[in-house]
Amino acid sequence: MSKVNLLDIIISPKITEKATALSEYNKIVFHVKNSANKKIIKKSIEKIFKVNVVKVNTINTKGKTKIVRGKKSFKSGYKKAVVTLKKGQSIDLSTGI
Repeated sequence: MSKVNLLDIIISPKITEKATALSEYNKIVFHVKNSANKKIIKKSIEKIFKVNVVKVNTINTKGKTKIVRGKKSFKSGYKKAVVTLKKGQSIDLSTGI
């Protein structure tokens, strides 16, 4: 995974009830590429939002089988990253990049 554009790693922020509750502890959840590792995620968050990242936890979610109109279909899985920021720093996700 050489020569990676750091802007392509982060797909979108995850804005859910759980993710909003985590923001109280300086944690933000992002949907990232499946091929991304923790070091690249840390670099890209620091470059895009100009904050200091303390820790990155990644979670691979499995895809699920669904039945649509009587036929089985498969919903693909994805990877999400829980990023812990340095105390006192924050990212305002409502303004955009």
